[in-house]
Amino acid sequence: MPIISRFYGILIKMYFREHGVPHFHALYGEYNGVFEIKSLKMIEGDLPNRAQDMVKEWAKMYQDDLLELWENQKFRKLPGLE
Repeated sequence: MPIISRFYGILIKMYFREHGVPHFHALYGEYNGVFEIKSLKMIEGDLPNRAQDMVKEWAKMYQDDLLELWENQKFRKLPGLE
């Protein structure tokens, strides 16, 4: 699963050729979360609230890019949260 972004110890990954609702994975230490791209809600996982907030803030800035990555299945890196 390629890393598409990283910031503040959080890794953002996306499986290509995966199906289901468009989503991405966020890993922070031993915690992880799966976020739906369209709603930006965490649909699975145990990511701490502060990390969830940072992931959602980042994903809101790159939501269109995330959807494009999901639809085109072509890997590219996205900037992190600053």
